[in-house]
Amino acid sequence: MNQNQSLILTAPQIEQKIVRMAHEIHENNYKEKEIILVGIVGRGVELAERIHSALLKITTIPLRLEKLSIQKDQPLSGNISYSGQTADLKNKSVILIDDVLNSGRTLIFASKYLLTTEPRSLSIATLVDRYHRRFPIHANYVGLTLSTNLKEHVSVQLDKGAEAVYLTGSTS
Repeated sequence: MNQNQSLILTAPQIEQKIVRMAHEIHENNYKEKEIILVGIVGRGVELAERIHSALLKITTIPLRLEKLSIQKDQPLSGNISYSGQTADLKNKSVILIDDVLNSGRTLIFASKYLLTTEPRSLSIATLVDRYHRRFPIHANYVGLTLSTNLKEHVSVQLDKGAEAVYLTGSTS
């Protein structure tokens, strides 16, 4: 950790937030026949895997874990690819998952793609919500809402043994 880096969440705190988010997802979807978790490639997939594991401990509802690949910096310039069959999303409860919600650009373009499949519901889960919206998107399941300035960066690490969330950059 460098001097411009502040520890925001430790490994036990991350686990606690993931378990709480899994319980919220279950509470809001307990009548569903299946829940589909869609992680955005990168740390969104890692977070989706962790939420999936937590859900397996508390529900008997069938769960499916899928991946969505999108070019985060320029979502309109690249192809969006989905690991499963998009037809399988029709009339299902879909949870779109990414590690950090910042401007909302990635999640709004990913949501637009998923909405074309006509899911019954589409929700968003994120470990950290920075609350710097440029796009009209809202996370339904949030581990931590963090008020930051635009010069700061949130770094999520989900590797076993090195799990942490850091805030890096200027605090002025």
